Amino acid sequence: MSNPPTTPREGSLDAPTRHPLDWQNPTFWDQGALDRELERVFDLCHGCRRCVSLCHAFPTLFDLVDNSETMEVDGVAKADYGKVVEQCYLCDLCYQTKCPYIPPHEWNIDFPHLMLRAKVVKFRREGAPAAARLLSNTKTVGALASIPVVVQAVNWGNRNGALRSVLESALGVHRDAAVPEYHSDSAEKRVRDDDSGENAIAAGPTRGKVAVFVTCYGRFNHPQMVEDLVAVYRHNGIAVRLIRKNQCCGMPKLELGDLDSVDRYKRENLPELAALVADGWDIVAPIPSCVLMFKQELPLMYPDDAQVQAVKRAIFDPFEYLMHRHNAGELKSDFKNDLGKIAWQVACHQRVQNIGPKTKQVLELVPGTVVTAIERCSGHDGTYGVKKATYALARKIAKPVENRVKQAEPDHFTSDCVMAGNHIAHGLGDGRSAEHPITLLRKAYGI
Repeated sequence: MSNPPTTPREGSLDAPTRHPLDWQNPTFWDQGALDRELERVFDLCHGCRRCVSLCHAFPTLFDLVDNSETMEVDGVAKADYGKVVEQCYLCDLCYQTKCPYIPPHEWNIDFPHLMLRAKVVKFRREGAPAAARLLSNTKTVGALASIPVVVQAVNWGNRNGALRSVLESALGVHRDAAVPEYHSDSAEKRVRDDDSGENAIAAGPTRGKVAVFVTCYGRFNHPQMVEDLVAVYRHNGIAVRLIRKNQCCGMPKLELGDLDSVDRYKRENLPELAALVADGWDIVAPIPSCVLMFKQELPLMYPDDAQVQAVKRAIFDPFEYLMHRHNAGELKSDFKNDLGKIAWQVACHQRVQNIGPKTKQVLELVPGTVVTAIERCSGHDGTYGVKKATYALARKIAKPVENRVKQAEPDHFTSDCVMAGNHIAHGLGDGRSAEHPITLLRKAYGI
């Protein structure tokens, strides 16, 4: 087993960096090279164990080691490495908040991207079950499920125990898991566009006119979230238009290991997004995972693509954008309603954007409002929290968050990740619903 260095390496206080995902290098796809890197990193993780509380990937690894004949990584069969990989849902928290050996450290550990590499190599070799492919195809599923008349049957079926049993057998969606409702009146039908934003006021790094990447979830499952975001922005003098014909951001396919689909979605999305940026529009998306896809994952996959890098510089988390406006004196404070006590689960894919607690900071501008931040993963991750194979584990991961919510005794419970919020509310089991923070801010403004 490898041991940590006894003396600091020169330059060890350098700022962390993230290397591009070298997915177009033939070595990336070589199973032997992948297994050697998995063994190297697993050995270092075994000697540290700092991330044991984050998700189920690390307990799985450490149990494999501890139950092996040697009680070291060399005693674990390489065929069992996949058991660790399948428990990683790419939340990125180990890299961003726990691991002391990320680059520029000489050990150069990027555990999430190593798990991603293992996922994509397996997907290229074996594919994925039809159910997993379907669940990751969020735009197609949403478009079909939200057809008028059909949407009523889908929502009824999702609440029907007998049909949920069929869904569990057919798609592996646990019968007890909370699944989202679908809406036929999409965000695009609810929101009109501002024409040009010619009177936009720049503030800090923001230009005062925003194109909203609606997201699959915002389009089909929670259009009210998009409508509330638009209302809050326009109340603050920000011109808003929706990006109406976008493809999925690609995050569900990335988590599946399907880089060919990620590449296809990127080629469909980027020309329009880059054109909007060139025309002076900033981009905002209401789902943290979608922001992270354009802010981090695609730029690391395409480090030399000018369009990708331009969009990276121009995309913002919604509350990050508002806080920039506030710092420049361009955010209104004409709040009509206080919000009392709020329990805020900090979404993983928002935390790893390294923007700070902007949601908390903005909500606490509302007089009479106190926000308790809960920096623990919900365990949902899109499909991990609903699949029969992982539902029980997702509930276990969510339990500490649920306990913190109960202890806070809040007037409102919220998360920027709607799926995480619904997953936690489902675990609370007290009839409480999660509210999106942008919805709470709209209530505070009374608009």
